[in-house]
Amino acid sequence: MECTVSWLGQDGMSFSAEVGSGHLLNMDGAPEAGGRNLAPRPMELLLAGAGGCTAFDVVMILKKARQNIHGCKVHVNAQRAQEDPKVFTHIHFKFIVTGKNLDPNRVNKAVDLSHEKYCSATIMLSKTAEITHSIEINEL
Repeated sequence: MECTVSWLGQDGMSFSAEVGSGHLLNMDGAPEAGGRNLAPRPMELLLAGAGGCTAFDVVMILKKARQNIHGCKVHVNAQRAQEDPKVFTHIHFKFIVTGKNLDPNRVNKAVDLSHEKYCSATIMLSKTAEITHSIEINEL
């Protein structure tokens, strides 16, 4: 896996990243840090990546378990340290899983497996942050 990040110019704090799959994404800083608020902050992308990683796992596990899943949202809320380095200290993942006749035990197991075994992002972040989660199951 690889990524190339390029600063987009001396008039701000915007960056472009080209990831190994060839996709591009932009990042920018807050105005108080010299940015122009044109794109997500790098730490926001880190949280989005962790949310995407665990959601991917949960959907894949539930599909393999032949659960009739129709939707999966993950709301991620994080706190950061006050001092540099401002690492994440607590991250809460709220899973909202929608489907027909979903087995709550299977949904819980899928989330547990993601956080304990499969999701590289949340397992890595757990080295500095307390990771918690909650689950809401919505029946269609």
